[in-house]
Amino acid sequence: MQVLETFADLPMVKWQQLLAASPAPTPFVDALFLQAMAESQSVCPDTGWQVRPALLFNDADEVVGAMPLYAKGHSYGEYVFDWAWARAYEEAGLPYFPKWLVASPFSPVPGSRLLAATPEARRGLALGLTEWAKASGWSSAHVLFGHESDHQALTEAGWLLRKGIQFHWHHRGYRDFTDFLDALAQPKRKKIRAERRRVADAGVVCSIRCGSEISDADWAFFYRCYCQTYFDRGNPPYLTEAFFSQLRQSMPQALVLAMAHRAETPIACALLLLGSDQGRPVAYGRYWGAVEQVPMLHFELAYYTPLEWAIGQGIERIEGGAQGEHKMARGFDPVETYSSHWISRPEFRDAVARFLAREQGGVDHYLSELDDRRPFRTSPKDA
Repeated sequence: MQVLETFADLPMVKWQQLLAASPAPTPFVDALFLQAMAESQSVCPDTGWQVRPALLFNDADEVVGAMPLYAKGHSYGEYVFDWAWARAYEEAGLPYFPKWLVASPFSPVPGSRLLAATPEARRGLALGLTEWAKASGWSSAHVLFGHESDHQALTEAGWLLRKGIQFHWHHRGYRDFTDFLDALAQPKRKKIRAERRRVADAGVVCSIRCGSEISDADWAFFYRCYCQTYFDRGNPPYLTEAFFSQLRQSMPQALVLAMAHRAETPIACALLLLGSDQGRPVAYGRYWGAVEQVPMLHFELAYYTPLEWAIGQGIERIEGGAQGEHKMARGFDPVETYSSHWISRPEFRDAVARFLAREQGGVDHYLSELDDRRPFRTSPKDA
């Protein structure tokens, strides 16, 4: 396995080919997306991310595998939380950071992380990463939000598996938004209609703009909203304006902006990215922000307007990001997500394994509870 120090040395065409051949490609491990992260300085040593993309070669010196590897100086921007593990290391007088991470920065989107066309190459990546982590002498390595095939290869290599839960919306042949509402239980339909009515009664109009339809002014307003969301929480924004500018140039076909206007003045927006799953279009909801507070506008702009658009466009699925049990009441389903973890010291590995076993029991129980609370009149499992 060869580990590079910059995306400039990456065989871009080969990376894209391996991504397309992987079981679950997404825009968030597209070389153009990752390159924009690095070149915009959103991901760099100063922000605690050191780019180290890795390649796997066969005996004929051909690239047969790749992965987005980073050296991390903290655990921010990951959405799989290991702060307790870091504290345990530090209390024992051992450094937890730096650590190795295979992920899409700031993007908790499930999909392939060990990019390979064959199971053999995927296993080669898992073994190569394990040996690289051992040789580094660092505390740990982590592969976040990977596909099941990634985690199977890592489990075979001795890694620990961790499960989580997200909420995704699935298109079930709805003719329109009304048809979608009719599939929900009556209290859920009533609540959604009431929430949409409050936004409309406030004089707010929402719309969708795609790709080249998004103007320079729209993008400037979006970034203002994006920053405001972080400032409201007392944090600086993760991503620079240069990142979104580069994304506009390199991946315009993947960008969708939901915008809210009152009296033709923009007051809020939400960004989605488009991808595909086995040829079926998928949308990923990412960033929301507003400069004016309107009751229920978040639900309208981040959920209802995109859902109505998705039904009309035949979008197979919308993934709304990490966490968010409130999404269930709006027609989203709970789904399992996966991460894998390699811990260098045996005593800490055993402790983490016990922790994950206990945590998994809680996740399984929580998922069972969520299954009983699905908002549909007839469970999608039974339909």
